[in-house]
Parts: sequence; C-alpha cells; structure tokens
Amino acid sequence: MIVHVLGRTLTSSLYKTSPFTQNPIQFKPIFLLPLKFQTLIPIHPFSSSSMATCIDSSSPPISRKPNVSHHQPDDCSFNFAKFCRPTFSDHVSSVPISMNHEKTLQTKTIVDDFQHLDVNDDVKNDVENDVGVGVFDDVEDDLWLKIQEEARLDLDKEQILSSYYFSSILSHKSLESALCNQLSIHLSNLSLSSTTLFELFMSILNNDEDIISAMKDDLKAVKERDPACISYAHCLLNFKGFLAIQAHRVAHKLWLQGRKVLALLIQNRVSEVFAVDIHPGAKIGRGILLDHATGVVVGETAVIGNNVAILHNVTLGGTGKNCGDRHPKIGDGVLIGAGTCILGNIKIGDGAKIGAGSVVLKDVPPRTTAVGNPAKLIGGKDNPIMLDKAPSFTMDHTSWSDYVI
Repeated sequence: MIVHVLGRTLTSSLYKTSPFTQNPIQFKPIFLLPLKFQTLIPIHPFSSSSMATCIDSSSPPISRKPNVSHHQPDDCSFNFAKFCRPTFSDHVSSVPISMNHEKTLQTKTIVDDFQHLDVNDDVKNDVENDVGVGVFDDVEDDLWLKIQEEARLDLDKEQILSSYYFSSILSHKSLESALCNQLSIHLSNLSLSSTTLFELFMSILNNDEDIISAMKDDLKAVKERDPACISYAHCLLNFKGFLAIQAHRVAHKLWLQGRKVLALLIQNRVSEVFAVDIHPGAKIGRGILLDHATGVVVGETAVIGNNVAILHNVTLGGTGKNCGDRHPKIGDGVLIGAGTCILGNIKIGDGAKIGAGSVVLKDVPPRTTAVGNPAKLIGGKDNPIMLDKAPSFTMDHTSWSDYVI
C-alpha cells in the first residue's frame, strides 16, 4: 500500500520496507491533491504563525511524482516543513506569558529602594501603577515576596511546572489570594465550584486580619519546625496539614457568624480531601504545626493554644454522649506525638509533652511528659521531671528513652 504524507511516498510492511522511509519503487500514489493545492506549504496541525522560523526551505524540494528524480525540476513540487525540536535555538519556551511578568521580577528591587524613604501617597500611587497594585503593602510583608522568589527558583529547576506555579503563586497579588486559590481547587467538586469557594474564602480573609496573621504564623511554624519543609512555597502548595488548618479558620469564622451549614460543609470537604477532621466549633491558636496531619480528629469544644505541634493520627475527643464542654484543652507550646488519644474535658498544661501512642484521660501538669496507655508522668506523679524547653519547638519525641514499658 502506498501512502503520500507531506510530499513523501511511503509504503507499508507489505513490501518489506520501513513504513516511514522513502520508497524508490515506482508506484503511483493513491491520494493526490488537486493541482491547485499542490503549491501550498504543508502546516503541522499544532503549529502557528509564530513558528515560521522553524520552516527549513534550504533542502531541495521533494517531488510529488515518485517517477521523477528529486534533483530534477518539477513544477508540482513544494518545500516541506522541518518542525521544531527542543534542541533548536529558536524553540519557544513553555513559560506562560504575562503582561506583568517582568514587573513582578522587579518588584522586590523597587520595594527595597523605597523602604528607607518617607514618601507620600501620590508617590506610592505612581510607583504602584508602574510595578503593580499593592507594592507598598508588600514592604511590610516580606513573606509573600519570599514565596514568589522561591517559586521562580523552583521554575529554574523544573520548567515543566511553569503553568502550575504561575496559576498557583506568580499570577496572584497577595498571599491570601494564592491561599484561597489553593483551597478552592482542593475542596471543590462537581456541585461546588472552585470559583464559588474562592469568592467565599476571599470574603472572609479580606475582612479578618487575625486570620491572615495566624495563617502567616502557621506558615512560619511549619518552615521552622518541620525539617521536611524545604520552602514556604512548598508548604503553601503541598502541606495538607497547613491547608487544613487554614480551611478550618474560615469554617470557624462562618460557625461564629451562625452560618453553620456552610461551616460543616467545609469541614466535610476538608475531611474527605485532607483526611483531617476538625469541627468548625473548635478554637485553634496560631503557630500550629500539623505534621503529616493524616487522621487528626478535633472535637467541637476542643481548644488548642499557640505554637502547638500535633502529629498524625491524634484524637482530641470526648467521652460519653453528653453535650456541652466535653473535649480537651491544649496549652501553649505542647507537643503531641503520633497516635495519641486525649479524651474528655481535661487540661494539657503549657509546654507539656505527650508521647506517641499515649492515651491521656487526666490532666497533665505544665512542662511535664506523659507517655503510655494509660498515660503516666515521667518521674512519677509526685515528682515529675520538668522540661526546660518548649517541646513544640524542639520537636524532641525521645527524651524519655530510658523509660521502658
């Protein structure tokens, strides 16, 4: 069988030759273009006018008549297209094109130049019109500039992620916008659009500075205390514990506003997507680290203080079926190891440490270590060993290694 493709006569394996090599055997092609179309240059279906530099017309024309030598003149011949390959110098980059791309790259330099100046509002407006809205807000928010810088450095290493990083970070004007975009994409489904969720999250964050401030503290806590976190951008995009906490902050705000149905819907989506089930009524402080986060369950009346570190498969639950205040209260700087259950309306004191796999049913004094099932204080109840450092900052889980059960 003879097939004519882009001016080349091809033959199938029926003639014992490669199907993609020129065939010198003199067979008449079955499919010939009408004469008036034979002078047109073939265009690849995925090419565009911008790829014109890739057409190579230096090679001799290939005849459409297989009986005529390629080196003989032929009125019906035409040039063939030599398509781009990544090794070509004129290869088009896959990095998305943005009108503000170069302005974004220069924002940090301009901000640094103006940090030491006392400029009026007119000057600020002029600069913001040149380099983007909210530049002087970024002066007070080095964290967002750092995340953008990290994203660009990541792109230098993995250009295949250009579209992902652009839509997730580089196309946004603020950290809040990037966070809302990330949450809305994760939590959306067929009946709950990402656009609806994005507008909801932005409406909450734009009117609550406390949530934004707590979110930034959470971001710093993960970066500083989790050795697996390589960058702020990595945490923002990939750490489900961080994302689950931020979604809970929005749900908790809705819960306090009386919008309980919507708050419970967000809780359910977070549980399905991130495997983290935090009731929207629970109160959570700032600087929270949910390390790995899978299987974390927090009840309705639970309270978690500031700078707390919680590992995976931790339950802060109630006992019995009575309503009211029935969940644990976790103090500041507490470290809770993996697989721990803390049940009932009990108090875990500031700076306490709960060993992995423990079941805690009674109060734990501040700066002490409890481990076991049921949990016991290291050093004994009458004279427990006191910790001299906040365990949630040291993340030390094995200081009781001499304690053998």
